[in-house]
Amino acid sequence: MIDKRLMGEAKKVRLYLALTISLGLCTGLLIVLQATTLASVINAVFLNQQTLVQVWNGLLLLVGVILLRAVVSWLTEVIAQRAAAQIKGALRMQLLQHLLSLGPVHARGERTGELVNLMTEGVEALEDYFARYLPQVALAALIPLLILFFVLPIDLTSGIILLFTAPLIPFFMILIGKWADHLTKKQWDIMSRMSAHFLDVLQGLTTLKIFGRSKDQVRVIARISDDFRKTTLGVLRVAFLSALVLELLSTISTALVAVALGLRLVYDRIPFQEAFFLLLLAPEFYLPLRNLGSQFHAAMAGVNAANRIFEVLGQPLPVPHPTTYGGNVGTTCGRPGHISLQNVNFTYVGTDQPVLQGCSFELLPGQVVALVGPSGAGKTTIAQLLLRFLEPSGGGMAVNGIPLQQLDADEWRSQVAFLPQNPYLFYGTVAENIGMGRPGATLAEIAAAAKLAGADQFINELPQGYQTPVGEGGTRLSGGQAQRVAIARAFLKDAPLIILDEATTGLDPATEELVQEALSRLLRGRTVLLIAHRLSTIYQADHILVLDQGRVVEQGRHEQLLARQGLYHRLVTAYRGELA
Repeated sequence: MIDKRLMGEAKKVRLYLALTISLGLCTGLLIVLQATTLASVINAVFLNQQTLVQVWNGLLLLVGVILLRAVVSWLTEVIAQRAAAQIKGALRMQLLQHLLSLGPVHARGERTGELVNLMTEGVEALEDYFARYLPQVALAALIPLLILFFVLPIDLTSGIILLFTAPLIPFFMILIGKWADHLTKKQWDIMSRMSAHFLDVLQGLTTLKIFGRSKDQVRVIARISDDFRKTTLGVLRVAFLSALVLELLSTISTALVAVALGLRLVYDRIPFQEAFFLLLLAPEFYLPLRNLGSQFHAAMAGVNAANRIFEVLGQPLPVPHPTTYGGNVGTTCGRPGHISLQNVNFTYVGTDQPVLQGCSFELLPGQVVALVGPSGAGKTTIAQLLLRFLEPSGGGMAVNGIPLQQLDADEWRSQVAFLPQNPYLFYGTVAENIGMGRPGATLAEIAAAAKLAGADQFINELPQGYQTPVGEGGTRLSGGQAQRVAIARAFLKDAPLIILDEATTGLDPATEELVQEALSRLLRGRTVLLIAHRLSTIYQADHILVLDQGRVVEQGRHEQLLARQGLYHRLVTAYRGELA
């Protein structure tokens, strides 16, 4: 089972693989030397009646060959493992970089648990393929040929028996392997589904408890686990059957050689030393083929994991535009204050309905622009486009007159701070989470940013202050505390452009007031795009853009838009009706 894509990865460590195969051939030569020495010693002692002193040199040589064979086998294993580790590390990094390049929009369409399983167990499943199976494919062909090279000149009959029985082992291996392939694929699919579902349950445990469905999920996980157990046992049954067939074939084939040699030995048609030498080589002739069979099922598991890995790697990346303006974006285009969108169109992959159609507007330096509209109008898509997580299907975006697509994406994002509704805090300390805004910042700088965000008081009240660990997703902090940590992160980054996605949603009035105060300090003197889901947050905006079906249908200040009696008026009226 040779996968062309995995062979492409193997080329990166061809030196290691060549050394592994070369050492395997050395092992084959040592096998022949060991058999020659042992046959000579046995012949000398039992037929020629030689004493221990007379065969002492032969025994020392035999011990030396056995020890050298052990050392070579150990080196072979070490080098093969190193090759596999290098490929796994490179492939895992390639997979991670590809997922990061695809961006958060793609990641939201995948199951996190399945991707985590792919990054860990999926990549690990390739170890046996590269460390054992791939070298064994070469050795299963080379070592038997090497042994035949020594056998044929001595005894043509034994050589013919070996030559014609050897293909039976890979034939039955492939025959049984086709049966096992379906089970192995099913095993991998169930394991991925189980990992994804288990992570979903952990992340949604609060919801499950509230609705009293946690015990139902226990039964679901138990059912999936039982399916995985049955499939795994099915794979093991096939593997054991395969091992039985291969052992039986090699044993019968060795017995045929032994019978042929025994008959000629009885009639004195072959010397004992040569017959014993050939008998010792017969099991060693079939050993590489048996080893290949034992690694075949592990290789299938690796190939099935690789299918999913290369499926993810095959996801097309956003088409990069030529980066005309390299280096620091702030130096290239100045502080990104003037931002314009001209007839921007966008359609998500796999859909026919465009999200944005000829969308045009401008953000002036130091201006707070609010983006409002009904659900599905394209507000979040505009934020994703400005963050360069998506690229427009048509039209253009410019920063101070320079096309945004021609700026380096990472450098551009260094000039933008994004505050979502639910900021994500990583597992680590409070200081580490704030410090993500500017890597290398000192604790004093982190504390100053926290003070500006109104977060220093509650942080100092935590058990370990800034060194207090927070749970994954900030589970040990309240919503308002997590939001202020995110604002502190934005203060530390000190980006001139802020994209704000309704950062006060879900907060109680007292906490909302604290967050609004912190936001007022953060937004002062910066260009701001405020994505509004609640109209109470936009009344003080310098400019309001009303989006509908991917187009800017109205724009102006709050009073002007109300006077027009258009979509904005209907949205405000509906909002006030909800509050009444």
